[in-house]
Amino acid sequence: MSVTRRGFLTRVGQLGGYSATFATMQALGLLPMKAEEPAFVRAEQGSGKGVKLVVVGAGVGGLVTAYEAKKLGYDVTLLEAGTRPGGRVWTGRNGDVIEFEDGTKQTIEWTKGLYQNMGAGRLPSIHGTTLGYVREFNIPIEVEVNTSRQTLLQNDRVNGGKAYTQRKVINDTRGHVSELLSKTLMGGALDQDLTGEDKLKLYEMLQYYGPLDKTGKYKGSDRADIKQYPGAGPKEMIVNEDTIPLDTLLKANFLGYEMYEEAWDWQATMFQPVGGMDAIPMAFAKRLGPVLKLNAPVTAIAKTGKGVTVTYTQGGAEHHIEADYCVSAMPLTILRKIKADLDAPHRDAVEKANYRGSYKIPWEAPRFWEKEYNIYGGLSFLSQGVSPLWYPSGNLFSERGILVAGYQDESIGGLDKMTPEQVFAKSKLSVERLHPGHAKDLEKPVFMSWRRAKWFEGSWIGAQPAAEYDVMCQPDGPIYFAGDAMSHVVGWQEGALLSGIRALQMISDRVKG
Repeated sequence: MSVTRRGFLTRVGQLGGYSATFATMQALGLLPMKAEEPAFVRAEQGSGKGVKLVVVGAGVGGLVTAYEAKKLGYDVTLLEAGTRPGGRVWTGRNGDVIEFEDGTKQTIEWTKGLYQNMGAGRLPSIHGTTLGYVREFNIPIEVEVNTSRQTLLQNDRVNGGKAYTQRKVINDTRGHVSELLSKTLMGGALDQDLTGEDKLKLYEMLQYYGPLDKTGKYKGSDRADIKQYPGAGPKEMIVNEDTIPLDTLLKANFLGYEMYEEAWDWQATMFQPVGGMDAIPMAFAKRLGPVLKLNAPVTAIAKTGKGVTVTYTQGGAEHHIEADYCVSAMPLTILRKIKADLDAPHRDAVEKANYRGSYKIPWEAPRFWEKEYNIYGGLSFLSQGVSPLWYPSGNLFSERGILVAGYQDESIGGLDKMTPEQVFAKSKLSVERLHPGHAKDLEKPVFMSWRRAKWFEGSWIGAQPAAEYDVMCQPDGPIYFAGDAMSHVVGWQEGALLSGIRALQMISDRVKG
């Protein structure tokens, strides 16, 4: 009797877990991924003529709202509290200053030409709207190496604390799982469901997937670890048959790190603008021109009989703008600190918004990870301490680069209670765990804490009740809301762009009506 796909995958999952099931589904072509079509506002050209719009917050959500509104003929003003456009899409370079809400400042002192994307750092190939603007603005793009089998996985509980290469962990896991499945298959456990021909095909698949030897045993492979690389003359390849025992792999619990690249929005190919992610907001800002006002923090948004009055300060003076509509694209952590005329449901949702505290700790260093470890981009993970290490994808083979040693939420490991100096010490320790002897090579660190950052006080919204999310996705009279928090693509530029386009679409529909 033949087995259905569902039944077969269920048994694979029972025997080999999520990793084996996922790989099988991909092999069967059950998990295709394609880019979404770019979103756009469906409105006639010139339909915004005579309508005044104020957008608050020049992150990409606010930038796209103002940009598309300008194209439709709206009289639009974009107000930004900070000194630059882009919000959490920011690239740090030599001379830039990180300012925290408590007044703490850090000046970046990296070698000229080096940079780090302090916030958004990846462009998934499936994010069609983001890449649509990349094409529209002719922004030079390069591949962002999101994963590398040569990166490292470390857990103090196994291997004496020494790191394994990701390629060895992943392929030894596959080998052991395939061996177990092979034994189950040949032992007759699936005879009632699989025909003889099906059993043979499955066994052949496991032999390749493992890979297994002719007896059904996993004894290592060139996918996992090589003692000697092949060369000229008599120098042949020698595979390391000393595999990581299955009980060690289970104890280390590396599965989340092995599978992170399989997340639907992390899969290859990933991209980044050449020279820094801020190329995207800068392209919007260039086309907006005087529509964008920097150093103009909004202090109040009030409803009027005809629309809204937005109050902001600039150059030490207070200014007021009367408009038909307002789109608030500022973080909800900042919106709740100003005098905003919101109804009870919106006020309640804003007050309850809980933002995450993501951070990055970038260091300047000679590229020892390339020269000594053959690591070109990707991430290494530690189960203890500050994690992960994120290696640069740009300017490969150059002498120096920026290594991010820590990209998590501050609440993990108690970093939210530490000073930058204490954070740097923990970061150095993680580098030393993975790359012994190289902590001394790290220079000029900065601590980019989005929870502490002025005008932000958070990286992206955390778990949000559906009712509160639904409230924020709807307008409060003439006040609309944009930003990745008003999307199901939280933490990505795609979500912010889609929310801005959606907000303008709702306004355009209302204007037309």
